[in-house]
Amino acid sequence: MTELPAAVSGWLAAHLPGARVAAELSGGYRNQNVAVVSGSGEKFVLRRYLRGTTCAVERDLAVRMSGVVPVPEVVAADPDGSAAGEPVLLSRFADGVMLDRVVAGLGDGEAEELGHAVGSVLAAIGTIGFPAPGFFSGAGLSPAPAESDTADLVAFTANRVGEMALEPRDKAALLALAERDQQVLAGVAPVARLVHSDFSGKNLLVARDAGRWSVTAVLDWEFAYSGNPLADVGNVLRFPEDTGPAFEHGLIAGCGPLPDGWREVSAALDLFALVDLLTLPAAHPLHTKVVAAVRERAESTCAT
Repeated sequence: MTELPAAVSGWLAAHLPGARVAAELSGGYRNQNVAVVSGSGEKFVLRRYLRGTTCAVERDLAVRMSGVVPVPEVVAADPDGSAAGEPVLLSRFADGVMLDRVVAGLGDGEAEELGHAVGSVLAAIGTIGFPAPGFFSGAGLSPAPAESDTADLVAFTANRVGEMALEPRDKAALLALAERDQQVLAGVAPVARLVHSDFSGKNLLVARDAGRWSVTAVLDWEFAYSGNPLADVGNVLRFPEDTGPAFEHGLIAGCGPLPDGWREVSAALDLFALVDLLTLPAAHPLHTKVVAAVRERAESTCAT
């Protein structure tokens, strides 16, 4: 059983009397998520920020998205750790199953229906706008002054390629792909809409109720920023073999009208995320899959 630091336990008891730790949930490298149960049996999630904190951003985003996007309700937060000894966020537990655990086993009809539900949520996220593009700098959701997310993919890639466990030919192909994708992004006007930035099956909880699929919650907003929502489209369609054509068809329909060239733009925006993923150790579970995806894109788009 996960044991919380005394200061965190005290903070939790003050906001949720009688709470007990039930289990540790998946949280990744930066955060620890712990399932807790109140004295009355209600379920909550305590999020601890272990490496850097986006607590204030996630708290404020949850408030901003309430009634627009399905996100867990935040019950309490201590962004600077002044009361809990470290940044923590307490939210209600969201029911559902991770999308990536169910979509591959669905027939075409249900996969398309689920894709449409996910696309509708993407469209809702994209309705939330900000004064300018950029990453949120803290409380208040004010984007930090920065260039748009279409700024310079070539430099972004070149600055990181030395950290990548890739063969020389794959590094060359990646740089060529970045140059090609930057040409695509050069013609895209800056956009200042909410982007989740990790919009994938592991962060989408879904459920089937009364014969219909729906998204019950979008989780983990730690990488969210103000930019072009097509980045999230590129993310969720990154590995088409995982979701299938029926899901993609439904998602596109659920998103509503997409701009001309959306497929190229969304893939180019997603390359920023893929480049970051490629800096992870070769032993990382996603490494082989990301290398294959980048290699396939490079071969199909940069062939002479």
